[in-house]
Amino acid sequence: MLQFLLRRTFGAVVILFLLSAFTFFVFFGAGDPATMSCGKNCTADNIALIHQNLGLDKPLTTQFWDFFVGIFAGRDYSIGHCSAPCFGYSFATKQDVWATLVDRLPTTASLAIGGAAVFLTVGLGTGLLAAYKRGSVLDKVLTSVSMVLSSAQIYILGPIALGLFVYSGLMDSPKYVDFTSNPAGWFMGLLIPWLVMATIFTAQYTRMSRSTMIEQLQEEHVRTAKAKGMSSAYVFLRYAWRGSLIPIVTILGMDLSSLFGGAMITEFTFQLAGIGRLAIDSVLTLDLPMVLGVLVFSAALILVFNIIVDATYAFIDPRVRLS
Repeated sequence: MLQFLLRRTFGAVVILFLLSAFTFFVFFGAGDPATMSCGKNCTADNIALIHQNLGLDKPLTTQFWDFFVGIFAGRDYSIGHCSAPCFGYSFATKQDVWATLVDRLPTTASLAIGGAAVFLTVGLGTGLLAAYKRGSVLDKVLTSVSMVLSSAQIYILGPIALGLFVYSGLMDSPKYVDFTSNPAGWFMGLLIPWLVMATIFTAQYTRMSRSTMIEQLQEEHVRTAKAKGMSSAYVFLRYAWRGSLIPIVTILGMDLSSLFGGAMITEFTFQLAGIGRLAIDSVLTLDLPMVLGVLVFSAALILVFNIIVDATYAFIDPRVRLS
């Protein structure tokens, strides 16, 4: 296990380095970032000063190396020291990029964790029920509903939910409230986005859990357990259900990594100040350091979640061995 984790971690660092290099050279090599940072009514002296302050007067390869090293060791600017992990300073707000990401992360994390808890619970529950009642009317109804809901989109269901609950006066507009200071406000503020996300994601998990459970019921060890006289419910939950979790964990890891990296459409639809909304605003204002920081941060989260998912396989199913 340790060798596997070390190997995957090294591979993740290599991928992160290549992705950072590609993104940096595309963004900073396509034009003059100093002009974007300076804004309107900018003089040549101001551009020269920005080049010096941000290190843009150096070769592009040197600029990238300073940026990548700064992520792990910090970096010195003429305006002060940027502590590790340093992604530079925003062109638009002049704030530390990493500090801004950390400030937006609780909103995105709350949206991702709460939404995942809802759609995972409902999706797995309905999927297992459909598999247990395979061929029944209930199975057909649940399968049909999940197929219809799987075609829905957040940018369609979001405005509908806002019209039904917010614009009608039944609930307040979605917002993020710090959990430690007001748990009830935190829950109610994100309830509508959670329900919309659950409506869409639940369909996927219902269909996946149903199909994998039916497949597991055909495995030899499950049939052997039935032959030994164990009850169907016990075999269903003790043997088949555990083996069916592997593809579910894979999809969940991908969904969580994308949600933590910033659910752009969800945050934009409900006007939540998370990492996804930050990415959209940064692109619209050509805030290159912020866009680069969001991309690297999101890529790192995706790689970390992939490693966690792979390492979880052996604990879920003893038949899986990491090599």
